Amino acid sequence: MEMLDLLLRALDTAIPVLVTVFLGLFLAGMLMELGVLDRLSVLSKPLVSMANLPSISASSFLVSLGSAVAANSMIAEFKMRGALDDRETVLCAMMNSIPVYIREILTYQIPVVVPLLGPVVGLFYAGVFITTAVVKILIVIALGRLMLRGGDGAEISWESPRRTRSPPEATLKILRTQMRPFARISITYIAMTLLVLSLNDHGFFERLSVLPIAQTFGISPEAIVPLTTYVASPLLGISLLSPMIQSGSLTEVQAATVLMLGSMFMLPIFAMKSMVPNYTAIFGARIGLMIVMISTGLSVMVRAIFLLALLSIG
Repeated sequence: MEMLDLLLRALDTAIPVLVTVFLGLFLAGMLMELGVLDRLSVLSKPLVSMANLPSISASSFLVSLGSAVAANSMIAEFKMRGALDDRETVLCAMMNSIPVYIREILTYQIPVVVPLLGPVVGLFYAGVFITTAVVKILIVIALGRLMLRGGDGAEISWESPRRTRSPPEATLKILRTQMRPFARISITYIAMTLLVLSLNDHGFFERLSVLPIAQTFGISPEAIVPLTTYVASPLLGISLLSPMIQSGSLTEVQAATVLMLGSMFMLPIFAMKSMVPNYTAIFGARIGLMIVMISTGLSVMVRAIFLLALLSIG
């Protein structure tokens, strides 16, 4: 019964995600089949060309504005076809993560975080978020220029040559093309979700206590509760910090320090719970874990730099 309950909870978690994945894959395939992305990709080609990335990255970057999972699935399919090597795949996937920052700035940071934390701490927090995105872009460009040869894969396309199809023919062709990668993604995602839920049930994540780290950095006792809460739920932690900032029980520097330390501890946990199932399902264990480690490592590094700066001020 325990295993059945675990499986039902995993399916309850995975099914909404997999429905979104399927719809994203189908929409991306339709846009590629109709040539829409080929025409729109000129908008993102300057950024992609700076990093010496293949042309497919320009199209997947546009798709990632709507669904990073669908965009990465496009990259994974071209990797399976042999059109992309490991280095190109990793850098393309990292580039696809950038629109997530754009969406979160517009839908979460500005309308939610800044009003809760106030203009100083809120804009600082949003600024760290933007800085992380800029650092990732610069790293991708630098690595691309160092490791990739410009123009590689420039002629990669969804289908070559593309012939005109009726809408029903195009739909059937896309469904046939996407069923194999979707089945592989589904199986891996459900398996990884089972693993994460099992670890959570056995208290693995709860044992990763933030208190020793907080004491090491001299976090004030009144900030311990919002700090530990932030690790579990950033929004709830921010909500607890808000009245403490307004009442003056925490200075703005102390509040920003709590946010940076909480982020550094929360990001690896978030990566294990969410990013690892997603990326390993799409790219396989080796490349998926590589992408997660690089992306999470860069995010933690940026916050560590800001944390050290705050500690020097405080």
